[in-house]
Amino acid sequence: MLTYILRRLLFMIPTLIGITLLVFLIIAYSPGGIGASLKVSGGQMEATSAAVREAYLEDRYGLDDAPIVQYFRWLGRVSPVKFGTRDQIDPTGEFVRSPKLPKEPKLWEWFASSLTEYPEASGFAFEPNETDKIKARTYRRQTNIYAQARAGLITAKAELDQLLGAEAGLADLRGFRDSKGKIKYSVINKNRTIFEASDSWGQINAAGELLVNNYTTAQIEWTTLKGFFDAQPFPQAGFGVIGPISVSSPDLGRSFTKSRPVILLIKDALPITILLNLIALPIIYFIAIPCGMLAAVKSGSLFDRLSGAFFIGLWSFPVPLAGVLAIGYLSSNEYLGLFPVAGLHDAAADGFTYLPTRASGFWERGYLLDIIWHVFLPIMCLVYGGFAVLSKQTRAAMLDNFNMDYVRTAKAKGVSHKNVVFAHVFRNSLLPLITMFVSIFPAMLAGSVVIEQIFTVPGMGRLTLESINLRDRELLLANTMMISAVNLMALLLADILYAFADPRISFK
Repeated sequence: MLTYILRRLLFMIPTLIGITLLVFLIIAYSPGGIGASLKVSGGQMEATSAAVREAYLEDRYGLDDAPIVQYFRWLGRVSPVKFGTRDQIDPTGEFVRSPKLPKEPKLWEWFASSLTEYPEASGFAFEPNETDKIKARTYRRQTNIYAQARAGLITAKAELDQLLGAEAGLADLRGFRDSKGKIKYSVINKNRTIFEASDSWGQINAAGELLVNNYTTAQIEWTTLKGFFDAQPFPQAGFGVIGPISVSSPDLGRSFTKSRPVILLIKDALPITILLNLIALPIIYFIAIPCGMLAAVKSGSLFDRLSGAFFIGLWSFPVPLAGVLAIGYLSSNEYLGLFPVAGLHDAAADGFTYLPTRASGFWERGYLLDIIWHVFLPIMCLVYGGFAVLSKQTRAAMLDNFNMDYVRTAKAKGVSHKNVVFAHVFRNSLLPLITMFVSIFPAMLAGSVVIEQIFTVPGMGRLTLESINLRDRELLLANTMMISAVNLMALLLADILYAFADPRISFK
């Protein structure tokens, strides 16, 4: 079995790569591309501001590279095996990568005879008496200085592009923009005489000289920042292996829209989703399986018919409608007002004791009871639809086994009815139940989008939906990879459980 498990684990790697690549390309080639919501956030902005914002996103996240290049760069970050300069980890746990060299400006030959080249800083070292806080503060200060220099470079580029585009439009120059509306510098460069002869050449030349000067400034600040980085203001991530090869924990990146490390967003949302499912799944199984077993043992009885009809009725009721009705009637103060409308805690929950207590003549429900009170309605909507499927599956599987020859043989040998049901029939009915369990197990991490949206629960389902709506590449890819990995592991777990449940199954 060990060989089989290792083989399956190895096959998971190309499967995960294929899944994440497909999702990445869908995002990249969708209308607007990656980070589309950020490019237009803030409403209708002037063309220069919009260009600066888009250029900033391209510069920060590498969105101006080909999608396949962007994907492999992301794959290199999330891979535990890394190549090149080792990352560092700041006190918040965020990965700090080697600063990105500013790109050489286009058409610089129009405005300068040459570009000043600055070599990478070397030999810089912090003073021996400088503490880690001082090193971190120094690096962050230089990071901000370099960011401002980069912003000036991006702004100058956007202003030059706007002037070039306006003049090209007046000159009726064709094909000077690509399919995304960006300037095609090759076409502009071929028609240089048109711009030099135009009335706006003075403005274009001034914008170009500003661009070259800002590039020089950005390169100077990058050289300083690179020297600080090479001096290692933070601990290095992982450990080195051979030469430029190192091993460290995956870097899931930083969210476009929330400006926080993705790993921190998942750490905040994942426990909430797991909490809801750890409560909901046992309720479903502890009710549905005994009811399904009893319905199979008493097939055709009144209990069998009533329970089947009741569970099917629950399953047929839409979950969104149930959530809306629960809020409208059970939570609204206009009706019963028994439960809170949203959230997982009371605003004053931080001051509660863990268990209910009586103070100053009043009962305080406590932290534990407060959580139960808040999650009651979301869990009720999560569980009621699962009774029918699981109980019906249990009933059908057991009825099939009741008609098997080994059951009749056990009865003929005088085996008690209890042992026949539990030791023979139920055990051999576990295979379809295992299949169902591993199919819903990944939902513990994926979350329930509908329930979390209706009850404003900040879990994984809501986080994933937000990443889809905002086309947040880093967040969406991290969620996709995690959910896909759990699904693949659940399938492997199912195969292992099959072998324990049915001795006839072998992996040799």
